[in-house]
Amino acid sequence: MIPTDQIQAAGVSTVSEKGQITVPKRLRERLGIRAGDRLEFSEERGRLVISKAVERDPVQAVYGVLRLGQSTDDAMRALRGVPDAV
Repeated sequence: MIPTDQIQAAGVSTVSEKGQITVPKRLRERLGIRAGDRLEFSEERGRLVISKAVERDPVQAVYGVLRLGQSTDDAMRALRGVPDAV
């Protein structure tokens, strides 16, 4: 964490009635924030902290969730059955 005496304000934004804010252009450009990006809000020692949300790969999020108790090949054979003779 950066000591608070070393933090400089990079802009000011006003909170709308709907609770919306605008991230200053200078920060958006410097941090690569684009329309549609997701931001995470948290609080540290009484300060609002905003950071880019780390998007998880949906496949990676569920990888290894199933415990089949058998190899993948055996599970696929059980699901598909014996191949038809050609």
